[in-house]
Amino acid sequence: MNREICIGNRSIGGRNPLFVVAEISANHAQKFDRAVELINKAKECGADAVKFQTYTPDTLTLDIDSKYFQIEHPEWGGRTLYSLYQKAHTPWKWFKKLKETADNVGIVFFSTAFDRTSVDFLEGIGVPVHKISSFELVDLPLIEYAAKTGKPLILSTGMATIAEIREAVNAARKAGAKEVILLKCASSYPAVPEDMNLKTILHMKEFFKSHVGLSDHTLGIETSIAAVSLGAVMVEKHFTLSRKFKTPDSFFSIEPGELKQLVKSVRIAERALGKIQYGPVENEKKSMAFRKSLFAAEDIEKGEVFTDSNIRAVRPANGLKPKCLKTILGKKARKKIRKGIPLDRTHVGK
Repeated sequence: MNREICIGNRSIGGRNPLFVVAEISANHAQKFDRAVELINKAKECGADAVKFQTYTPDTLTLDIDSKYFQIEHPEWGGRTLYSLYQKAHTPWKWFKKLKETADNVGIVFFSTAFDRTSVDFLEGIGVPVHKISSFELVDLPLIEYAAKTGKPLILSTGMATIAEIREAVNAARKAGAKEVILLKCASSYPAVPEDMNLKTILHMKEFFKSHVGLSDHTLGIETSIAAVSLGAVMVEKHFTLSRKFKTPDSFFSIEPGELKQLVKSVRIAERALGKIQYGPVENEKKSMAFRKSLFAAEDIEKGEVFTDSNIRAVRPANGLKPKCLKTILGKKARKKIRKGIPLDRTHVGK
C-alpha cells in the first residue's frame, strides 16, 4: 500500500512518517483545563494528533442496574456501564474549543463516534477523519453512516474475526469510504504483549488492501515501536499527564516522558528501516579499508613457492582479495617480497 491518505495537514502511508495519536479519552477527568493541557503537552511531546471520544451515557448504553449492565473488571468493576460512562465521557460543549486549541498549536484533532448523533456533531465541528472503536466494529449501520461523510475512516479491530472485519470494511467501502485504515488491537485493559500478535498487521495489509496501524493498550511503548517494522502507518496510545491522576483510563496510559520517548524511538526506527540496499553506504566506505586481503606473512625470496605459511589473508584490504588464495598457492614469487607487503599480480608468476 503506497497510496497516501490525507488527515488534516498530514499525509500518512507511502513514505510518510508514522502518524502518532495521543488518545485523551477519559484522562481529562472531566476538567476542561486539563483537557487543554493534554492537547498542548501532546504537541510538545511530538504527537501528530490528539483523539477524544464523543458519546454520552445515554447514547452508549441504558441506565439499568441489572446483571447485563454490571462490569466485572479489576479497575472498572463494581459499577454499571452507565455510571462508568457518566464518569468517563467528554462534555460535548467542550469540543469546539478543544478543536480550536488543537488547530492553534498545529496538532490534528479528531474523535471516536459511537452513534449517528456523534457523527453529525463531529461533522459540525469539522473533524478531518472519523474513528470507530473495536466494540462498535459490529455496528455496520454506524460504519455506513460515518462512511457516507466521504472522510477517511479508521476502524479498530480488537476482538474481531476476519469475517467481521471483512463485513465492516465492505460496508464502509460500499457506503462511500474512499480510504479505510484498520488498527490492529487487543481489547483488554491493559493488554499484554503476548496478545498483540503484531504479525497480523502484515496479513491485514495484504488481505484487506488497506493501510494498517496499531491501537496499543499495552503498558509501555515497546509494542508500538515494534509495529513500525511491520509497516504500521499509525499508532494510537492512551495519554495522561500523570498516572497519579486517577481516571478510568489512567492505569494503562502513558505519561509525557513516555510519549516523547515513543515519538523519538519510532523516528529512529523509521530511519533504520530505510530502503532495500546492498553494497556500502557512504558511512561504510572508510570501513572497507579494514577488510581482509593477502599479505606476505614471511620474507619470500624470488622463485619461492607460495604456501599457507608465507601468505595469509589478514586485515587490512590493500592486497589481493582472499578469494585469490586458491589460484596463488603453489605458484612462484616473481620477485623478493618482504614480510608485511600486500600481494598484487606483479608478485605472482604464471
